[in-house]
Amino acid sequence: MAPLPQFPIGSVLFPTMVLPLHVFEPRYRALMHELMADADPANREFGVPLIERGSEVGGGEDRSSIGTVARIMEAEEFEDGRWGLVAVGVRRFRVVSWLPDDPYPLADVDDWPDEPPSAPLDDAYRDVCRSLRRVLGLAAESGIDVGALPEMVDDPALGSHQASVVAPVGPHDKQRLLGAAGPTERLALLSELLGDAEELLSLQLGQQ
Repeated sequence: MAPLPQFPIGSVLFPTMVLPLHVFEPRYRALMHELMADADPANREFGVPLIERGSEVGGGEDRSSIGTVARIMEAEEFEDGRWGLVAVGVRRFRVVSWLPDDPYPLADVDDWPDEPPSAPLDDAYRDVCRSLRRVLGLAAESGIDVGALPEMVDDPALGSHQASVVAPVGPHDKQRLLGAAGPTERLALLSELLGDAEELLSLQLGQQ
């Protein structure tokens, strides 16, 4: 368990996911100066929990207790003190306790690795990828801009995160996916959520 700076946002970050950020609040500018002062790039990390209630600006928000550690890959400070950065999700964490903001949010956290699967996941992962393609196709047909399905990785455990990023579901369901015990549970939940989305989109298209 160790204190970790936190940067709560209004969306869910998953491991492997790229996160571009625009930093303008004084509290997070201070965080950036501290992180970038570390000579070891591997130490330039902060936690990203979902804001469950409240705003991304000003503080006082309700934050989830499960998030993803982000590691800064690129950062640039502008003349007016703002920062632009690109980070990537590297691992999950669970908050043990929230500490006082000083000046940015801070929490004692434990790393939370996925539970290893107890059986092969290839079939479940293949089914989720098929369902994801169908749902994205239906969403596009409905006029929803969901983007193209990226090339999915072969590894089901890693792919369970990638599919969670792409799945057209809301922040609450994304948080459920992040909080799944491991890839077995995550793929099962994805199958359920995508099935619901496919049924709803098909119904909407039938009514048009």
